[in-house]
Amino acid sequence: MRQNRGPKDLKQRAPGMIASSSVKDYIRTIVDFPHEGIMFRDVTTLFADPRGFRMAIDQLLNPYAGAQIDKVVGLEARGFILGGAIAHQLSKGFVPIRKKGKLPAATIAEEYKLEYGEAVVEIHDDALAPGEKVLIVDDLLATGGTCEAGIKLCERLGAEVIGCAFIVDLPDLGGRKRLEEMGMDVHTLCAYEGA
Repeated sequence: MRQNRGPKDLKQRAPGMIASSSVKDYIRTIVDFPHEGIMFRDVTTLFADPRGFRMAIDQLLNPYAGAQIDKVVGLEARGFILGGAIAHQLSKGFVPIRKKGKLPAATIAEEYKLEYGEAVVEIHDDALAPGEKVLIVDDLLATGGTCEAGIKLCERLGAEVIGCAFIVDLPDLGGRKRLEEMGMDVHTLCAYEGA
């Protein structure tokens, strides 16, 4: 029989442990990935655990209970997993924002700066209607560049972004401040110091 995996250090999990008390308990840290000096916050262990995943979806939605949300927008790629689950929970549509060249129909694009260079994300030009209220979701908020580009795409289509929800915040990288300075409501489930 396979064991249910979830907490951040699977080898140190207490025998008979039923559930962790917070989403952060399910997130694994991988040292020096993808580069030396990076502490990678791996949410796949959270996604793999049914209790942890349910907890994350419920907590991401909680601040928006009763709010009008017409569509959920997910940022590539783990935002698709979260966004799909949240859209299902709300019985609303899901819209992906993808890297350039990945969407099949007509798109609009937005460039944003990376630490070393630039990137482009796109959305189908008919994905959102003017006046629709959207919630943007992703797994991690670092510098906020990808989310800022996503907000701009939604707004160019006439939609109103009512909030941005993330599992992990890396506050030292300034993403929350950047998005809040744009007037965005930012909701995160846990934070880690450093990069």
